[in-house]
Amino acid sequence: MLVTIAPTFEGWQAAARVLLRDGIRPHEVEWREATDAPVIVAPPAGGARVPRQFLDVARQTAAAADPARWSVLYAVLWRLVHESRELLADTRDADVRRLNGLAAQARRQAQQAEMQDVLALEQQGGGATPFVPTGAGLDELRVAAARCEGCELFRRATQVVFGRGPSDARVVLVGEQPGDQEDLKGAPFVGPAGEVLDRALAEVGLDRRQVYVTNAVKHFSFVERGKRRIHQTPRLPEIAACRPWLEAELEIIKPRILGCLGATAARAILGPEFRLLRQRGQFFTTRWSARTIATLHPSAVLRSQDDTEQARLYGMLRDDLRLIAAG
Repeated sequence: MLVTIAPTFEGWQAAARVLLRDGIRPHEVEWREATDAPVIVAPPAGGARVPRQFLDVARQTAAAADPARWSVLYAVLWRLVHESRELLADTRDADVRRLNGLAAQARRQAQQAEMQDVLALEQQGGGATPFVPTGAGLDELRVAAARCEGCELFRRATQVVFGRGPSDARVVLVGEQPGDQEDLKGAPFVGPAGEVLDRALAEVGLDRRQVYVTNAVKHFSFVERGKRRIHQTPRLPEIAACRPWLEAELEIIKPRILGCLGATAARAILGPEFRLLRQRGQFFTTRWSARTIATLHPSAVLRSQDDTEQARLYGMLRDDLRLIAAG
């Protein structure tokens, strides 16, 4: 059976739902991709349920260059539905190994493309640089940032979300980017992740009002799924484009303690080789603070569906914030 799809995850997903509904086995399908492929009307979602992990890996795999990716995806999907929902845990399985290999290939391709974009941005002196006024204070920076068009994120976000807190703050906390609520309200960490952060700060004796809180990226990066706006990790070029704002904030405040919340912020401050789970809770010297430390992003606590795991992650966040409070 020949199936022609647009070379996108959505194109494959629609076709795969029809094939599953009709009981078409993987070996019976020949996949072909074409940019002008007819739109396939998929049956409503909710029939066959698969682990969220598969959807995440499938989206990555769809971006790989290998034309065999569609057949690999459908083979794994079929087996998840008809054999075992735990299939992905068997890393020795041939289909799972091929799937993971294709996803890794796609990630490498994306990283290479992003690095090229970053180098081009730096060479051209682009990004936020033309929008950042020299010699400005925090209030002036905040006003200027509202007009920033240094990357494409400004086109869809509601507004820029600049840092909040005193200019003489002893502690600066840097997150990844605004979330949905932050984008709507115009302030950092005022959504569910902010509630987790506030609780942890209170438990270690840090007054949120005395802490400067900001993000590595100032506009909300998201994808729309139905009526929901789903957080999307900012790309390296977007982080690089927004870096002048973060550097300007840190140059003014000169914090005694600089805390990075999550892997994106940690890599923006401590470099791309930084590994959060391996190096969190340790102090490093950076150009902005002799005591720079990284911990989990509060949203990592919220993403855990298991109460025990959630408590463990919250404990890690709180322990690292306690080091910040003592420092």
